Formats: sequence, structure tokens, C-alpha cells
Amino acid sequence: MNHRTVDPALQKFWEQLLSRYQHLNRLARKGQTVFAGSSLMEQFPVNELMQSLQISGCVYNRGIGGYTTWELLEHMDTCIFDLEPKKLFLNIGTNDIGAGDIEGLKTNYRKILTQIKERLPQTQLYLLAYYPCNPDADFGIPKLDHKNMFRFRTNSTIESCNEWVSQLAEEFGAEYLNLSAPLIDEQGRLREELSTDGIHLHPDAYAPLLQQLAQYL
Repeated sequence: MNHRTVDPALQKFWEQLLSRYQHLNRLARKGQTVFAGSSLMEQFPVNELMQSLQISGCVYNRGIGGYTTWELLEHMDTCIFDLEPKKLFLNIGTNDIGAGDIEGLKTNYRKILTQIKERLPQTQLYLLAYYPCNPDADFGIPKLDHKNMFRFRTNSTIESCNEWVSQLAEEFGAEYLNLSAPLIDEQGRLREELSTDGIHLHPDAYAPLLQQLAQYL
């Protein structure tokens, strides 16, 4: 069970977004494509970019910022199952890494995939690699906040977790997709000009990621 303390403002945000998704799910077409995960998925402006890049398809984004694998496990119906997707793209666990909860990540991710395989056996499943971070650039973040953001979140840890996710994808018959090549600088960090804080991306930075995903959509 997840015992982490959640800021009331964040909890309220989650509740509002879940309610929004629940209402949207009533009108959603079954058997389409779903994006699910945390903020790096929620902030993916997939529908606008699909129009801009002239990529066809129907995608429902059900990412929720701040989510760890713990929260996704609690709200699988709203974020995934109610939509009965034909294709599901997951990017979940970066906040587990940020909290230093690698054990929880590995246990919960496996539970997430087990439930998906049981309830949606025909769904094509894609596991996205975690993007690199940049703890070195100056984004104007207060020192204490910066320290907390990157206390556990390092590119070496991200790389190690990506190796594990790749193995997990093979175990569950999913496809592992590492889209990070356009995001990485010469030192293997997230390119400063593409990021808002060393973790999250500017909206247009998702364009090369979507171009890589187009063949799967």
C-alpha cells in the first residue's frame, strides 16, 4: 500500500482530472489508442501535434501529472480499462524513480501489466523508455526544490530502469520503445533548450517523439 504523503493541492488536481476523464470516457470510442502515465504523458500534446504533423488516428491521452505506479494502479479503470484500447502506450514510473522507490516501481509495474493482460488480452502494448534528465542546467529552480527533484533521479538510475523496463516488455509480450535520441545532448543529458525544468519538455519538443510513434499509430 502507498503511504506517501500527498500535497492537498495535488490531490485536488488529481480528483479534478480524474473526474474530467470519467466524463470524457462516456463519449470515447472503444478500440482506439490510449496514452497513459504521469506528467510526461499528460503534457504530450498528441492531438494538436497529430494535426500539425498531419498524422491520422484517434488517441485519448489519460496521463496524470504527479502519478506514480501506486496511483495508476488505483485508477486503472478511468485511465485505461473504460476505453478498451486497441493500442496502449505507457510511460509510468518516473515519479517512483524521483522518489527513490525502485522496489515499488518494479512491483507495481508488474501488477499493472498483469491486470492489462488479464482484462485486455488483445491490446497491443507499448512501454516507453524513461526520458533522460538534466540536473546541471540552470532553470531558475530554488535550490531545495532542485535538490529534491534530483536526489534520486539520475541518468544512471534512469538507464538502469530502462534496461529493466525493456526486459519487462519482453516478458509481457509488449514492445519497448526508446524515443530519447532527439532529446539527448553530448553528455547524455536532456537537452537544456527542450526542457522547462530538467525533467519536463516544452510542448514542441514532443514533435520528434510523435514522429517516431507515427508508424505505431
